[in-house]
Amino acid sequence: MATTAARTRPSLRIPSRADDVTLRLGRRTVELTNLGKLFFPEAGYTKRDLLQYYADVSSALVPHLRDRAMVMKRYPNGIHGKCFFMKRTPPSHPEWLETCEISHKSAGRIAFPMVQDLASLLWVVNLGCIDLNPWYARCDDTDRPDYLHFDLDPGSAPFARVRETALVVRDALEAIGMTTLAKTSGSSGMHVYVPIVRGPVQKTVWGFAKRLAKQLERQHPALITAEYRIANRPRGRVLVDYNQNAWGRTLASVYSVRPTERATVSTPVTWREVERGVEIDDFRIDNVPARLRRLGDLWKPLLGARGRFRLEEVA
Repeated sequence: MATTAARTRPSLRIPSRADDVTLRLGRRTVELTNLGKLFFPEAGYTKRDLLQYYADVSSALVPHLRDRAMVMKRYPNGIHGKCFFMKRTPPSHPEWLETCEISHKSAGRIAFPMVQDLASLLWVVNLGCIDLNPWYARCDDTDRPDYLHFDLDPGSAPFARVRETALVVRDALEAIGMTTLAKTSGSSGMHVYVPIVRGPVQKTVWGFAKRLAKQLERQHPALITAEYRIANRPRGRVLVDYNQNAWGRTLASVYSVRPTERATVSTPVTWREVERGVEIDDFRIDNVPARLRRLGDLWKPLLGARGRFRLEEVA
């Protein structure tokens, strides 16, 4: 197994020849394995390419993951292989890895891994986690989210209607004083997030999201549905999915690669880009790092103390 020292994140390059390497990152070491395995056959990207992408965007990504439990969705054989969810941190984890314990009614207390830095990010991705699914609340109070979100699912509707729906959701939220942030899901839809002051419990946040989705369904019946059950969902409507705020649910994080043929990425976009007609395939692992260097992290407001909405005022 080859060994490579990496002093700073911008200079980290994963070796191109060895199939297994050990990286030294500060005081930590992380083993990366099967780097030549083809993860995205149509695009020709390997596991090494996936890890390199995450290393390239880590300075912007890690702050959005830090101090949150990570639900692992593993694709050990790439996008066309079998995938499975994993919550418990595997016993073979490095001793430096931090975990977050959350009580589950059916499974007792589960120790989830946390992505606190570049080393833990690469460790999680090396398990075959193509996309990253963090908890909606930080580990010191896992029942009190610091954002609410809406997953806009097109179903059979074209993506143009997803963009239209995103603008409707934006206008409704901003009308009550909320700051809104948009990103492509990287899969088929869009995500709209609102930074909130931590205080209300998860069920309260979910309740507000449900009421707003139902309100928009009534106001825009030809465009929007809030019907979660697929069998009852009208065709051609975009689902404003409030249930992703339910207990234990997660969404792919910002800058997450998705298991698609073109290795698309869940990418922050401006509302001007939405209005102009942004597309899912515009953002991939081959161009998002350059976009991030050019524009910076458009979702940085989600991390700050300013601009957070007090949900108690409307919940």
